[in-house]
Amino acid sequence: MRIAEETRAYHVGGHAPPGLRERLGGHLRHDLPASFVVFLVAVPLSLGIAVASDAPLVAGLIAAAVGGMLAALFGGSMVQVSGPAAGLTIIVAELVAAHGWATTCLITALAGVVQILLGALRIARAALAVSPAVVHGMLAGVGVTITLAQIHVVLGGAAESSPIVNLRELPGQLLHNHTASVAVGLVTVALLLAWGRMPLLPWLPLRRVPGPLAAITAATAVSLAFDLDVERVSLPALSEGLGLAPTLPEGNYAGVAAGVATIALVASVESLLCAVAVDRLHDGRRARLDRELVGQGAANTVSGLLGGLPVAGVIVRSTTNVQAGARTPVSAFLHGAWILLFVITLSSIIEFIPMAALAGLLVFTGMKMVDIAHIRGLRAHRERHVYIVTLLSVVFLGLVEGVIIGLVLAFVAALRRLTRTTVRTRSVGRRHHVVIEGSLTFLAVPRVSGVLSKIPPGTDVDLDLHVDFMDNAAFDAIHSWRVAHERGGGRVDIDELHEDWYEGGVSGSLPNRKTPVPPMRHWLRPRGHGRAPEAGTADSSTSLLLSGARDYHMAVAPRLRPVMAELSTAQRPHTLLIACADSRIVPNLFTASGPGDLFTIRNVGNIVPAYRAGEAEAGTLGTLEYAIGVLGVRSIAVCGHSRCGAAEAVLKDPEAVSPGVRTWLALGGCQAGSQPVAPGETHEAAWNRASRGNVVRQLDNLMTYPLVRGRVAAGELELVGLYYDILTAQVHVLDRESGLFLPAGEGPVGVGAEGGPARPAPPAGSDPAASPETDAGSHPPAGVGEH
Repeated sequence: MRIAEETRAYHVGGHAPPGLRERLGGHLRHDLPASFVVFLVAVPLSLGIAVASDAPLVAGLIAAAVGGMLAALFGGSMVQVSGPAAGLTIIVAELVAAHGWATTCLITALAGVVQILLGALRIARAALAVSPAVVHGMLAGVGVTITLAQIHVVLGGAAESSPIVNLRELPGQLLHNHTASVAVGLVTVALLLAWGRMPLLPWLPLRRVPGPLAAITAATAVSLAFDLDVERVSLPALSEGLGLAPTLPEGNYAGVAAGVATIALVASVESLLCAVAVDRLHDGRRARLDRELVGQGAANTVSGLLGGLPVAGVIVRSTTNVQAGARTPVSAFLHGAWILLFVITLSSIIEFIPMAALAGLLVFTGMKMVDIAHIRGLRAHRERHVYIVTLLSVVFLGLVEGVIIGLVLAFVAALRRLTRTTVRTRSVGRRHHVVIEGSLTFLAVPRVSGVLSKIPPGTDVDLDLHVDFMDNAAFDAIHSWRVAHERGGGRVDIDELHEDWYEGGVSGSLPNRKTPVPPMRHWLRPRGHGRAPEAGTADSSTSLLLSGARDYHMAVAPRLRPVMAELSTAQRPHTLLIACADSRIVPNLFTASGPGDLFTIRNVGNIVPAYRAGEAEAGTLGTLEYAIGVLGVRSIAVCGHSRCGAAEAVLKDPEAVSPGVRTWLALGGCQAGSQPVAPGETHEAAWNRASRGNVVRQLDNLMTYPLVRGRVAAGELELVGLYYDILTAQVHVLDRESGLFLPAGEGPVGVGAEGGPARPAPPAGSDPAASPETDAGSHPPAGVGEH
């Protein structure tokens, strides 16, 4: 038996399995009280769901007993509790209205057979492909429908079959004179709303009593104490719900088949999602979904044959089961046994319950089915529109129609995400830069074509394609535009940053499948940002470093290996970059370069010690000789940055700067404390001006090296000044014409006409410390950028 098997799931290790007494003693002390708590919750809910389904009241109890026992015996979840589910009420009510109760029982039994077949085919996990937004929207729509119907009963009226009619007649119902049943219904709803908010007092453990049981008991007591004339539950003998309840339909076989499919699919999805959700609440074995589907099918088959409602996994009962301490399926089985025993021996007690109390319970249940937590979660995942449309469609069009609309909308939303294309443009003069990212399909053609068509004829265009797929329609649109633009005198340079989809389209050798784009966010995210690791802890610096290396080996190294294999024999960098050692500065990131592109020197303050014959700093001289003479770099860039600690030293009292830093800065011509903040100038402005001036000073120092000076004079080497603004994440380049640092791409850069670095020429009236686009040295701090 499965229950005996599951009692062993909690015993691990090399010890022999305990005997039956130990197993029962170990788990039964948890499962037995939990089963009783779930039983107290299940009885009133089962009666209420039967009322909402327009089914005999005993059908709800039959489904609760059978579902609890058979799903526990044959299912695959450790703690899920099955029974009549509120999510199926609309379907059952429609089937009862269309085919009658006896045929509905047959439909339930056949739906169970379908579930058994689906479980045997081991396709249960396919149900998890249904968007949770659709499932929660469906349940919320059912909840709204139940609430709109049963609130009329609470107010002493009768529920109509249509939610629209119930909503339209609600104002009139509120204004009419009401009977005593209104008080009973309102007492029930009020207690249910207040029960969870009651203080938990040690000497008054009321909160341990399930809310539905407390509310129904209190409402029944009020009706009996005041001898209220209200309609009460009429429960036939259990035998009237057993036996040959199912009958064959007299016609409309297509409708019957549709009902079988609907109950089988909805009950399966609801049960499997419930099983997955409940798995998050306990530490036992995870649910075996195919086996759980078989158990649900067995429960539905027997419930239908005995005249019961359809069965599904119920989140309210399952959560209660876990919170009450259940460990194994024994709890769910016993809860079903208690219900069966209760109906056989104490069913007369149920007949004291007012129908208005059950209606109040249903109103509360329907309200709870609109879960605000689900709405918040879906909002975070941008699926709230699917939820809302499904909810409204279920309420106003019907459950099947609403679910179909929700599935279609979820599919369209997923298709849009999968094929989403981002197009960004930037223009500098007559040069245009267009970046297209994502999947280029026919759906993106209108947007891409619209952007490209706005580019003026005869201009130069850089088109970057960072795409993982390009279909024929997208290729034709881009290629046709390129041909037309070039015929008009323009130039188009297409760079593919990932896969050569466009080039493959031109050559006729397209990739045969969609290729994933390498993730970039992993490199951009600072792994240790904001942490202060302590040695010996899990968050130590070494742990972070090694963890990053492991991530690199798993996610990046396989993609990078072919590139590194090509570089393994030699390197040919195009630039020598001299940058600050600041941890926030990542040159390869803001220059969009990769392995083999940059030969780098990094030190405090991007310092280049001035050349002195016979006294040259060996490290710098050796690096320059190797980069220029051996590697043949064609440019040298000095890169400073905002809020540079070394540059700030020129603003400070020299005694506040460590001796080693003072000595090092002096080699680069920077004297600590040589330029305090000027009157009227903010510390931040002076600080960043000093950083930019420092770049100019180090370019001057580079020109003191004969090797550099000779190559620059011969036109074989170019010097470039860079400044990285950390706040805006923007690169600025020293303009040789104006002496200003301008955003990259907005002006000529490099050495001056005489071979030296750019000479400052500030525009009249400009504030040299106001922004990065300022004179780099028109008012330089002494010893930093002074010429």
